[in-house]
Amino acid sequence: MGAVSTNSTNKSTVIAAYIVVYFVWGSTFFFIHKALSDFTPFVLGTLRFFIASLILLTYCKMKGYKLFNKKVVKQACITGFLLLFIDMGALIWAEQHVSSGIAAIMAAAAALWFVILDKPQWRNNFSSIPTVLGLLLGFVGVIMLFAEQINIASDESQRLLNIFCMVLLILGSIAWTAGSLYSKYSKDKNTDEGEDLHVMVKTSWQMITAGVLFCLVAVLNGEFAAFDPVEISMSGWFSLGYLITFGSILAFGSYIWLIQNRPVVEVSTYAYVNPVVAVALSYFFTDDIITSLQIGGLAVVLLSVGLMNWDLYKNSKFVKAFSKKTKEKTAVVKN
Repeated sequence: MGAVSTNSTNKSTVIAAYIVVYFVWGSTFFFIHKALSDFTPFVLGTLRFFIASLILLTYCKMKGYKLFNKKVVKQACITGFLLLFIDMGALIWAEQHVSSGIAAIMAAAAALWFVILDKPQWRNNFSSIPTVLGLLLGFVGVIMLFAEQINIASDESQRLLNIFCMVLLILGSIAWTAGSLYSKYSKDKNTDEGEDLHVMVKTSWQMITAGVLFCLVAVLNGEFAAFDPVEISMSGWFSLGYLITFGSILAFGSYIWLIQNRPVVEVSTYAYVNPVVAVALSYFFTDDIITSLQIGGLAVVLLSVGLMNWDLYKNSKFVKAFSKKTKEKTAVVKN
């Protein structure tokens, strides 16, 4: 799980990638919600990932990147299945019935599953009191969100639908975690650099995988039979375009690059920003009701993420360097 050193990775590229993952990705929850006013879930997923993959593959071809390696493409397809079809499929479908803010908070709770599913790190994770406390607190936050969705339901059928969506979001988060860890560890095993493909090529194959699966479901459940492009509003096309260019190509590509080149705990800090951005957009630009219980659940989940990563933050080079500078300044002041 080693990371590429700062010396070998351009600092401005790292910063730009984090800005995209932090803020642009946080806004995609809102634009999924907007796009669902015009598109059905699996048609939306099909168009988003097929078009994004074609754009990326065309760019990679023009750059002269190698486009195929059986071993690497197989790994990319597995990652795409877990991250983009299972998780994004669950998220898109659930956002028909729950707010984009709730979806984003539940996505942030994926930090729980990183602790539980990252088997090579079990000894470190479960021997750490802050991590265990954070894990327990995270589940409290998730329970608060379940309670919020039950409380706002108008009747029993709506209550059951909300619970189903929340369970779906949890299953999606588990798939996202599994895909992220698989992507990380499969890269670590791939020691022969000559076998590897450019990150944008791998991202393209992940999107192709998702696009094929979304299309298959949309054909089988009748969504494409009922799809009429003429009926899509300008707002719907704009939302789709945003999700393709900013959400899939920029944000997802940046995330895949970061997860393979930076420490996982550092990359996981996106979980602090994404839900705040999503909840803010939901509050100011939709009719969704933001309850105090939802805000409380967000605060508890973010606190739990901080606790689960406490030991890693404490031992990180950045924190040590900051602490050293603080001590030096204090010594100067005293003298």
